[in-house]
Amino acid sequence: MERMRNLLPGLTVAATVALAVGFISEHYGGPPFLLALLLGMAFNFLSTDARVRPGIDLSARTVLRIGVALLGIRITMDRITELGPIPILLAVCGVTVAIGSGLLLARLAGRSREEGLLSGGAVGICGASAAMAISAALPRSPQAERLTLLTVIGVTAFSTIAMIIYPVMASMLGLDETASGVLFGATIHDVAQVLGAGLTVSPHAGDVATFVKLIRVACLLPVVVGIGLIYRTRAAGTGTQTQPLLPHFLLGFIALVVLGSVIPLPAVVVSSVSEISRWCLLVAIAALGVKTSFAELFALGWKPLALILAETLVLLCFVLAGLFLFF
Repeated sequence: MERMRNLLPGLTVAATVALAVGFISEHYGGPPFLLALLLGMAFNFLSTDARVRPGIDLSARTVLRIGVALLGIRITMDRITELGPIPILLAVCGVTVAIGSGLLLARLAGRSREEGLLSGGAVGICGASAAMAISAALPRSPQAERLTLLTVIGVTAFSTIAMIIYPVMASMLGLDETASGVLFGATIHDVAQVLGAGLTVSPHAGDVATFVKLIRVACLLPVVVGIGLIYRTRAAGTGTQTQPLLPHFLLGFIALVVLGSVIPLPAVVVSSVSEISRWCLLVAIAALGVKTSFAELFALGWKPLALILAETLVLLCFVLAGLFLFF
């Protein structure tokens, strides 16, 4: 009971910010993850309050992991295989290209390997959600938290821009509805913007874009497990404390994917759990915003955003080449 009283003020702050963002996004539009970050950062002055800090820390870590685990409800093997091999290969190879380009470009720019993994994974998989999941598998530090925030801001901003530009580009390139959906699903970072771009073309393009996007989301599990294994091995070699090879939130992710693949779940269950996941991620990102000040964020410089932009362009070129060659 005492612990709950300690956590309640911070949880209330994060939940209130998330609710405000939900209202603004529903009634006036705008990307909710970016709004949660920015509105949370406006309350950074509360992060030094000892009464608020425990609940904010819990929201930024535990609530985040719950949200990531619940993402698995949207993925089944039937949905992954529905479109045939080419879109699946494009989506999976695109994830590999994005992460590989992130590591290479980070090295060329003199940035850390962790930053390359974080930004490349966010660009390649599912934007803000992937950034949050990957950050949970990387070594913890205040610098890493600030980089995570900047990555979320960058991928959300570029994803919103892509949602506007890519449908126009697809029309100029003469892509049909299916090819357009594959393009959007394989390149745009966040799920909401993928769906928005697809529906700009047609309902069919929106469905295809969503399916292809879910293939990329399915790559979240092996990527996060791989990163966790790498850093677990390194930590063991230096004698430092290791993280579990399969954190609880990833076990939850696996369980929901298996459950959805074996048992046909009612649509109302899938939509309800997906909505809970979205709210958990909103609360977590709002809490991370509260923990970070604008001054600390700007101190990171322009290079992280340039890195995300470069990875976005590399992924776009790769997917377009694949569409014209094989689709």
